[in-house]
Amino acid sequence: MTSAAPSARYLELDALRGFAVMGILLMNIVGFSMPEMAYVSPAVYGGTDPPDIIVWALSYIFVDGKMRGLFTIMFGASMMLIIERAQGNAENPATVHFSRMAWLAIFGLAHFFFLWFGDILFLYAAVGCIAYFLSGLTAEDLFRRALLIFTIGFVGYSVMFGSLLYQQYQASLPGASAAAIEEVAKLLADFGSEPAAIAGDIALHRSGFVPILLDKLHNDPFGPLTLLAYNLAETLPLMMIGMALYKNGFFTGKWSPAEYRRLGMRLTAVGTVILTTIALGLIYRKFGMLLMLNASYAWNWPSQLLMTIGYAALLIGLIQKFSATSWIRRVAAVGRAAFTNYLGTSLLMTFIFYGWGLGLYASVGRAELYLFVAAAWALMLIWSEPWLNHFRYGPLEWLWRSLARGQAQLMRNTPKKN
Repeated sequence: MTSAAPSARYLELDALRGFAVMGILLMNIVGFSMPEMAYVSPAVYGGTDPPDIIVWALSYIFVDGKMRGLFTIMFGASMMLIIERAQGNAENPATVHFSRMAWLAIFGLAHFFFLWFGDILFLYAAVGCIAYFLSGLTAEDLFRRALLIFTIGFVGYSVMFGSLLYQQYQASLPGASAAAIEEVAKLLADFGSEPAAIAGDIALHRSGFVPILLDKLHNDPFGPLTLLAYNLAETLPLMMIGMALYKNGFFTGKWSPAEYRRLGMRLTAVGTVILTTIALGLIYRKFGMLLMLNASYAWNWPSQLLMTIGYAALLIGLIQKFSATSWIRRVAAVGRAAFTNYLGTSLLMTFIFYGWGLGLYASVGRAELYLFVAAAWALMLIWSEPWLNHFRYGPLEWLWRSLARGQAQLMRNTPKKN
């Protein structure tokens, strides 16, 4: 067993990670409980009654992509911290980092195939391997290159999804060929939004563990690689921004309260105005499927980036202001055990909604889903701090660290001497 004491921690990093892992469930809950495309459009599944539309709009404007973005920039910041600590301990940072990423990829593959299709761990592991080679850049260079990659990705996705809208427009013109109309119909069917696809999805997820696993192995064996291909141009720049924000002192609380507040309010306000405008337009257009795809995978990129950084700034200000309170300590404990809380949430929610558990899949309204979110938050806040009062790591954090270092890590906290 190793006996090295755990390194000093930054409250800002731990608590931000806690807010992120709790916040990401606000969107993931739809993916756990409803057909996949319900995440994109309430018209596909989940209802368009006023409460459901209000919940969808609030999620789209204030949550969708922002909590995952916050989780991603925190990953970049944590990566820099681990590299620095490895260097300070006279360890090879590349060995430490790539061993961690290799095991994270294995955890991610297990998560995808055995629990939930929405895994991001494999994505983070793969992108983290790329990001390592950029860790020597200055904060300014990281920002510049991240924005360049992000812009290329945004333009590429806007063109790709915009072309689908153009294709639909052409098929709607008088005199459009039967082939053009059929192509658009096939396009919509391919996105899984048609009634037959929805019915099949519901039947599958109300079945047992083995049928769900076999369906992934047969129909989506390269799902993690597909997710990587689709998300690289967004995930890599976000990680790079996280690395830059660690290097310039943003994540370690070195900015003034006024700087955090000013940056947070400006970026959040701009993003909110843009996304509110888009959301109102989507409601007015009755959630047209191709419009929803553009709004979910292209048009929201700039606003999500602004609001992700804005949220981080506002939350750091909040953490610093209430740093001595018990509730911030509990959120920070959730962040210290974020790996366990993330995978534990997947286990709990798939048990609640999938057929091998309680089988509530596609039987709870969109608005009512957030009662399950509140319950999961309560569990995270209840168990994390008492556990970490007795142990150095969360259960899966300990396992990941032990595997990555090739030896069992000391788990229990050293009793304090009087």
